[in-house]
Amino acid sequence: MINTTTQHYEQMLGLTAPWTVSGINLDTENLRLSISISVPRGVKLPCPVCGKLCSKEDYREERTWRHLDAMQFETIIVCRSPRVNCPKHGIKTVKVPWADNYSRFTYLFEKFAIDVLEASKNITAAIKLLDISWRQTHNIQKRAVERGMIRRKDETITHVGIDEKSFLKGHSYASILNDLDKRRVLDVVEGRTIESAKSLLNTGLSKKQKAGIEAIAMDMWDAFMNASGEILPQADIVHDKYHVVGYLGKAVDKVRKKENKAMLKTGDDTLKGSKYIWLTNPENLSKDAKKTFREFALTELKVGRAWSIKETFRHFWFYKYKGSAESFFRRWYFWATHSRLKPIIESAKTIKRHFEGIIAYLKHHITNAVSEGINSKIQSIKANARGFRNFQNYRIAILFHCGKLSLYP
Repeated sequence: MINTTTQHYEQMLGLTAPWTVSGINLDTENLRLSISISVPRGVKLPCPVCGKLCSKEDYREERTWRHLDAMQFETIIVCRSPRVNCPKHGIKTVKVPWADNYSRFTYLFEKFAIDVLEASKNITAAIKLLDISWRQTHNIQKRAVERGMIRRKDETITHVGIDEKSFLKGHSYASILNDLDKRRVLDVVEGRTIESAKSLLNTGLSKKQKAGIEAIAMDMWDAFMNASGEILPQADIVHDKYHVVGYLGKAVDKVRKKENKAMLKTGDDTLKGSKYIWLTNPENLSKDAKKTFREFALTELKVGRAWSIKETFRHFWFYKYKGSAESFFRRWYFWATHSRLKPIIESAKTIKRHFEGIIAYLKHHITNAVSEGINSKIQSIKANARGFRNFQNYRIAILFHCGKLSLYP
């Protein structure tokens, strides 16, 4: 049974001996409730290093911690943390039971702030609701991510994807390592060089996890391939099939641009405004677009021939046996390289150079679709934060929202 106001707040704060509420100050003008906490004289307290009960030495300066609001009142915990004299570790500040070291927020406030930040689509709105600053918000996220990364289990990971993402204007990139099966970000590093990629694979994966990786999905970026070959020599490199399809799509568009330019000089605007018809999956075309597409003389147009070569390659992904896929590719490659269409010829030769990584898809059936989905979420985070001033802030935000970490204090 609660007999006093101090006992009421001790129970609400979950305080146990020797911690007690020693004072309460309600400022109705500024809507602030201050709760002072202390420990009785003569009581022994545990050393924060070894846990041995030690005599109290003195007190630190008075500190405050933001707690959950009590009704309309901003609630503040006030305490002069005691220091103990440990025979083994010397004079140490006792750890308070309501907050992490170096944090100016209680555990319960940080938990609430994490929930708000995860649920909010706009960080500005979250900050306004929590009534804290941008710096304080970032510090809460940083501590949450640090906790989550420490708690992450050394579990088996089979399939990963490595991708790049710009984070500042110009050519500033970050490399991101994703667990494709659990759809989460494992780590993020600055840059997209071979050294960046090697650092990412070493920090994002433990020694045990690196040994268990069977395949890694990526685009045809040499730095990623070389780093993977060195750090994960047993893992198959799988070139993302959507990247290959996009690569062929760009070749078709180059053919269209050149042909359209030549036709316009003769007064023929047949191809004008047709860009997206050639790039869109035929099944996804609108009714009007399908009608327009059927009116094109595909065999007479260079872009029509390029489109046919691109579309035919889609059958490659459905083969079950490596031998059949290789036979199909030889026929397709001959057709593409004898098309007299320079962009198509160049694309076919690029695909042949990376054929081992492309045919590896038939074995593992992984793509960077998960990574692309994560990239979309990262883009939304970036937009809601109105950009990031430095890479570390960017990394923390990505891991906070996309790492599937255990964030609570």
